[in-house]
Amino acid sequence: MDLSCIIVTYNSAGQIRGCLHSLLHNVSHLETQIILIDNNSTDDTLAAISSVTEGKSTSSVQISIIRNHENVGFTRALNQGLIQSSGSFLFILNPDTEVREGAIQTLLTLLGRGKKCGVAAPQLLNTNGTIQPSCRRFPHRNDILFELFGLSYLFPKSKRFNRWKMGAFDHRSARSVEQPQGACLLFPRSVLDKVGLWDESFPMFFSDVDWCKRVKEAGFDILFEPSATVIHHRGSSIRQRRAQMIWTSHRSFYTYFKKYERKFPVANEIYGSILWITAVARIVIFSLVGRWLHNSVR
Repeated sequence: MDLSCIIVTYNSAGQIRGCLHSLLHNVSHLETQIILIDNNSTDDTLAAISSVTEGKSTSSVQISIIRNHENVGFTRALNQGLIQSSGSFLFILNPDTEVREGAIQTLLTLLGRGKKCGVAAPQLLNTNGTIQPSCRRFPHRNDILFELFGLSYLFPKSKRFNRWKMGAFDHRSARSVEQPQGACLLFPRSVLDKVGLWDESFPMFFSDVDWCKRVKEAGFDILFEPSATVIHHRGSSIRQRRAQMIWTSHRSFYTYFKKYERKFPVANEIYGSILWITAVARIVIFSLVGRWLHNSVR
């Protein structure tokens, strides 16, 4: 196989059709393996997948579905797909995306420029076609404080206060980056062989950050290419479980610091407490706002 595409779904019925239609259109010239891993969806995700993929498996396109009997988390499900993949190139794609014409071929061409080209990422677009900032630097502990005290919002273009989210980068030019969003990533199998699977101690959030960190440490470059575009609708599955996702994201932030910030380890515990307090506050606010909205429309 030229390409293995791995898609993890969870209650993605509303968006997986568009994702698969766009993917199939873009791989018609490639020997392609499409692996879908469903994390025990409770909606019509599997029926939606079947409506698009039924009869589409051919000698050049192989489609398989892994049905998990429980939600094992994004990262573990992704690893299931990576283990079963056989393509020379691996394409990780969120179900809430639509691949635009020529994007995959552009990224494949980019990766063919040299052995050190380890990962290629496209420009993500919002549903209305506007640019969706998708590249970040690896976070440092101080970035928590800059976010918490609003300095990153007050000074969005600052290379200090908004260093992590790369506020000074307009996402219009090709460049080497540290961490593109994991919604859409393309890389050679040789990179996976050297770097390894994604770290399951990050169940959902920060697993892409951690893996990109290891890619860079292994000596590979990560390239952002704005001429390749993918629409990213921002997953509804996250919004469905907002409180749980807030807690998981903050906990993963702490796990990341424990793994990589080895100087002054006691500082990790201090920042961990800040993250815990912030998570609780955000969950409480979200619950109150959600209750108010519910009552106001009754």
